Amino acid sequence: MIDLISKGGPLVWLLIGCLCFAGAIFVERLAYFHRASMNIGEFLAGLASLIRRRNFAEALQECVATRVPAGRVIHAALLRHHAPREQLKEIVQEAGQLEVPRLERFLGILNAIAHAGPLIGLLGTVIGLLDSFTGLASANGVATHADVARGVYQSLITSALGLVVAIPAYLSFAFLSARARSLMHDLERAGIEIVNLIEDAKGSDNIVEFRPAETEAPKAAKRLRGLKG
Repeated sequence: MIDLISKGGPLVWLLIGCLCFAGAIFVERLAYFHRASMNIGEFLAGLASLIRRRNFAEALQECVATRVPAGRVIHAALLRHHAPREQLKEIVQEAGQLEVPRLERFLGILNAIAHAGPLIGLLGTVIGLLDSFTGLASANGVATHADVARGVYQSLITSALGLVVAIPAYLSFAFLSARARSLMHDLERAGIEIVNLIEDAKGSDNIVEFRPAETEAPKAAKRLRGLKG
């Protein structure tokens, strides 16, 4: 590896830097997505009983304790639980849009590295071939096959290293993009379900409870007998 780096030219160091940077982005995003993941169904099931009891203060504390994107979306809706349904939908949509840049952070750089790696390798190959033919021209066309092969070998190192950088970077980008889309889907699900829970709680407050007719009849009879007496 050290021999390849020494023979590849200055662009090899640039490619190695890109590879290290891409690896750092992958590890950082993987750790962030792990922390941002949660079981939306179980969390909303726990909040449902609090919302039915109109205990919004404790529900807000549960959302703050999660420290995940879906929890922040739910928190935004609970803060304005008195708002009408259409406004609640706008609130959760805006809260979800604020979380998208956090989920997609550094993914554009990782995609750029995946596309730029082969181009940098191709540039190194062209530069290496130019150096080889320049040396051949300066020697008045007198050069052995070994000299030409050595120059071509050195120029192809950057092309190979460019592919070594691009392939893992692209696979990492595809994997992390899929995880980000999955978390965005969780945000949408959390927003829809919390709005439904809040609206169901409002509907239960508007229900008027009537006493059964069987319990009211004896009381009415007693009042009539008292009036007759």
